[in-house]
Order: sequence, then structure tokens, then C-alpha cells
Amino acid sequence: MSEGCAFKDLDFSGKTVLVTGGAQGIGRAIVEAFAVRGAHVVIADLQLPLAQSLAVELSAQSCQVEAVCVDLAESRAVFELIQALEQRLGQLDVLVHNAGYFPLTPFAEITPSILDRTLAVNLSALFWLTQAALPMFRRQGQGCVLVTSSVTGPRVAYPGLSHYAASKAGVNGFIRNAALELAGHNVRVNGVEPGMIATPAMGNLGDDQLNENIASRVPLGRLGKAADIAGAMLFLASDLATYITGQTLVVDGGSTLPEV
Repeated sequence: MSEGCAFKDLDFSGKTVLVTGGAQGIGRAIVEAFAVRGAHVVIADLQLPLAQSLAVELSAQSCQVEAVCVDLAESRAVFELIQALEQRLGQLDVLVHNAGYFPLTPFAEITPSILDRTLAVNLSALFWLTQAALPMFRRQGQGCVLVTSSVTGPRVAYPGLSHYAASKAGVNGFIRNAALELAGHNVRVNGVEPGMIATPAMGNLGDDQLNENIASRVPLGRLGKAADIAGAMLFLASDLATYITGQTLVVDGGSTLPEV
């Protein structure tokens, strides 16, 4: 398992966890982290064959994992996803919106379709997922919403990602305000802001030499691993974090620390 033995004592048996964009990269590590700790995990991903392959792999290790195909840019599909989950499983304890869309595009070349899909997948889907799950959370008397945000947008900038940065800044605004409004229903809303994480998606941002140069500038001396983000998600979903809401946890190896 890619997440190693960190948080090995956390137990999510009897919990249902939905992970969007869980077929690969950070999402895959999140799925594995919850699944090996007893949760029933539903992977919602547009890349169904990859998601199904992961579900089969983990099921062979006595984990409870299933995969469904969904285009999170379609609001109706998001509501249907939650409705179908409730009908099949009857509960949702942890909602993890990890799916992201970020085609590297110079600012002057961003088209309406690129911007619309970026905002739909990264930000709007978060609204609709949470809104669709809210009746279930209310009946259960609790709920946990987690989001993979980013340091890009809220804290730093990156060439070619203006559309992505804007969506993630919006995500952080959602986290704070939704946490305030939903606290009365015992629904916690938090996020994780990854820095540069070594995943297949890194190939979209540059070649190996560029990635090595980026790693050399990280105070901890390496690119992050997907398991680093999964560990933060586990903590925020666990009973260790029941008094934490409206927050984002930066996991970037110290990259955003000021230099003196």
C-alpha cells in the first residue's frame, strides 16, 4: 500500500466514504487509506476502468470498495450519484471531493469551455455534492466534508494555471463559509492544500528535470507523496479532529514558508 503504516491505529469500520477522482494519484492514495482501515469506499471517477481496477485490487485484500462512473461537471449527475449511494448503502459518513481539472493553459489562451469545466469540476461540484449529501448528514446527526484544495491560488501562483488557481481560491472560501453554516448540523468541512506532489499529473507540469529542480527548492528536500495527502485526510476525518472545521491543512514540505 502506498500510504505505509502511518495512522495505522485509525479505524473507519462501519463508515461509508465517497472519494471523487479516486482512480489514480492523490485520490487513489485516499481510497487505499480509508479502505485498509475498514471503510466502505465508493470511488466516483470519470475513468471507470481505472477505478474498477483499483476496486478489484483492494477487494482482493478484503477491503470494501466499489467504483462508479460520473462526470462531476454535470450537476444532475452529482445529485444522482448521491441518491444512488443512499439507496444502496443507506449512509455517507465522509465525503471527499478530490477530483480536479487543470489543463495547463496560458492565461491569454483560456477559453470559455476550459474555464467552465475547471470551475464546474473543481468548485461547483463541491457545492452540489455537499448539498445533495446534507439531508443524509442531518438524519445521521453528523457528517464530514473534505476537499483537496491547493496552495496554488490561495497562497501561490503558477504560470498556466490561472483558471485552476481561481477555482481553488473559491474552494477555500467554500470551506470556511459552509463550515459556518453547517456546524449546527454537526457537519464539519475542511480541506487539504497540497504543494507539489509526485503523481502522474506532474507530467502535465513539466519534465523530470523541472520536477527535480522543484524538489530541490522544497525545504524538506523532496516532492510530496500522495500518501502525505491521504494521511492528512485521515486525520481530518478521524475522531482526533472532531473540533476542527472551516480549516485547510497545508501539506507542502514547507514550500510556502517565507525565505529570509
